[in-house]
Amino acid sequence: MKMILFICLMAFHVLSSYSQTRIIAHRGFWNCDGSAQNSITALKKASQIPVYGSEFDVLMTSDGTLVVNHDDVIGSDTINLTPYARIKETKLNNGETLPLLSDYLQAGKQLPETQLILEIKPHLTKELEDRAVAAIVKMVNEMGLEKQVEYISFSMNICEQLVKLSPTSEIAYLKSDIAPSVIREKGLTGIDYYYKVFDKHPEWVEEAHKVGLKVNVWTVNETPDLQKMLDLKVDFITTDHPVEAKELASK
Repeated sequence: MKMILFICLMAFHVLSSYSQTRIIAHRGFWNCDGSAQNSITALKKASQIPVYGSEFDVLMTSDGTLVVNHDDVIGSDTINLTPYARIKETKLNNGETLPLLSDYLQAGKQLPETQLILEIKPHLTKELEDRAVAAIVKMVNEMGLEKQVEYISFSMNICEQLVKLSPTSEIAYLKSDIAPSVIREKGLTGIDYYYKVFDKHPEWVEEAHKVGLKVNVWTVNETPDLQKMLDLKVDFITTDHPVEAKELASK
């Protein structure tokens, strides 16, 4: 009898831990001293909180180099149309140099408790997107990070390419315009939607869970909005304020 009770308690603990909304630091934990968006420092600081994951953005230069940057333009240079040599000395707000994806992933590999939420930004053409996906998946796999890296994108083409090239990965769509059932049919594992979409479609959280999708929301920073997403029982919240969000989620 005692053994049965112990097993039930353990099962309840496991289920409870999985049901709690987990926090993802948007572009890392940059909203603090010495950090900057999409910097390696921001990744390390996110791991120190700690939170479930740290999100970052990836683009490919004209000569096939993968860099970590949110905007598709640096100064007057469109990254997809610019060789890496022209932008390699770009400085982030904390003085770090524009990170290469390889360096960012290597830093992440030293932080195995932190999931690396890799956003592949839309590129100028389908051909460029396909090249970028192939190069990114190859790098991730060669570094042995298949389980630690999770993919997100606003481009459905990128998501579909990821399903083909990395079918066991976590892959979520960002654009917030497609019902969960359709996302499931495409072979993705989650939706990662702008939180205000759920004002119009609160039922999408339950629908997503019913078809086996995880639900992430972005970018949620204000306490009332954070609480609303917690009440909806989303799986993940992406935020610029990971410390405060984690504290609220743990109550």
